[in-house]
Amino acid sequence: MQRKMIVLSVVVLIVACCSFSFREEPKFKNLKVLDKNISSDDLKLIMKSFKTALGVKCNFCHAESKTDPKKLDFASDENKHKNIARGMMRMAMRINKKYFRDEKEPKVTCFTCHRGDKEPKEAPKETLDEK
Repeated sequence: MQRKMIVLSVVVLIVACCSFSFREEPKFKNLKVLDKNISSDDLKLIMKSFKTALGVKCNFCHAESKTDPKKLDFASDENKHKNIARGMMRMAMRINKKYFRDEKEPKVTCFTCHRGDKEPKEAPKETLDEK
């Protein structure tokens, strides 16, 4: 009887441990546009594309940590550029879905308008004046 209880206890313990290991929690906090279960590599690629498209560093959108000013608080929404970036991402996603639905890669990206600048490039004056 005692042996059955020990075996049963071990089985219950193993099942409990396995259930904890299979429960996936999001790796990143406060993702509102990107997939909450995005891989670290994919997130880094996307963030690198933003840096290139806007010619900025991470602190352009991410606030500095309150506990260590040398680090960034990636989950914080204190930097206004982060919400602007989210809106731009949604806009580009809508455009790509509506007009380029059959394409494998998005056609409209941050670089489409920004071309390496914080602010989108404007059309040359003569282009605007021509009718």
